[in-house]
Amino acid sequence: MELTKILQLTPEYRDYVWGGRRLRESGERTAEAWVIFERNLVANGPHAGRTLTDLTQEYGEALIGTHAAQHTGNRFPLLIKLLDCAAWLSLQVHPNDEQAKLLEGPDHFGKTEAWHIIEADDHAQLIAGMLTGTDKPMLQMAIRNNSLVERAQTHVVRAGDSIFMPPGTIHALGPGLLLYEVQQTSNITYRVYDWGRPETPTRRLHIEKSLEVVNLQSSVEVLPLHPSPNSSVTGLITCPYFTLEHIRGDSQPIQLSTRGSSFHALTVITGTARIQAGTESVKLGRFESALIPANCGDYSIQPIGECALLKSSVDPYPG
Repeated sequence: MELTKILQLTPEYRDYVWGGRRLRESGERTAEAWVIFERNLVANGPHAGRTLTDLTQEYGEALIGTHAAQHTGNRFPLLIKLLDCAAWLSLQVHPNDEQAKLLEGPDHFGKTEAWHIIEADDHAQLIAGMLTGTDKPMLQMAIRNNSLVERAQTHVVRAGDSIFMPPGTIHALGPGLLLYEVQQTSNITYRVYDWGRPETPTRRLHIEKSLEVVNLQSSVEVLPLHPSPNSSVTGLITCPYFTLEHIRGDSQPIQLSTRGSSFHALTVITGTARIQAGTESVKLGRFESALIPANCGDYSIQPIGECALLKSSVDPYPG
């Protein structure tokens, strides 16, 4: 069966203790919407009901592109989420590729990620990195006496900000944030501190593993959005694992192309847009996503009024 040019995916929703009520029209408490990842079900066309894993294994480079296939083989390479933070997330840290294989097994990948802030309450904050001069003994003492937050770096963020989060960086998202997260195809999370919440079988601390993977020299930069004056597409973050871009429009079609090198993962964050690829067309509202396979080639985004989207891909890293 031929691979269609536009794959609309059904999100999977997850609720954790810190979740809010902004991700679903029903207002049901939801912490995360997993909008594009390997176990999403296709919602449209002849492949409806199949998982992205099925299609990746069947179509390989035609779906994910040549660059991604070199790194993850027949695994879909990214996990893309929307997060609604009504309370502090745990202070946590993620491993890199080598550490993930060592600690979790040969089939695991590390977790390099990036965030784009969609909405932020006044004075909303996040934690990323530790204060300069913090060493391992200081970190261990802070964990033991529950003073870790006092040694962490806090950052005030606003809507439109982007943050690249390398593995090994201790971090936590704060209340009042609604954001987009793109990461490697991994959900390995080691919790260091959870604000005094009781441990449960599904929500444990991972102190020893955290100490093994933490990089105390890691720091992050909050990057405000500066839309390109000459293009509808603005680059936000690029790294060896993904490229994240912001797309804005109001009336004119936006012409794009996969060029065969990578899929394009599109998520509408404001407004409504229609995606057109050949004779195929899909209308996306806020928080809806579509996947454009790598072999699609040329396609267009037709804004329906003012709209904004985020696009993630695995185009070759220029650095």
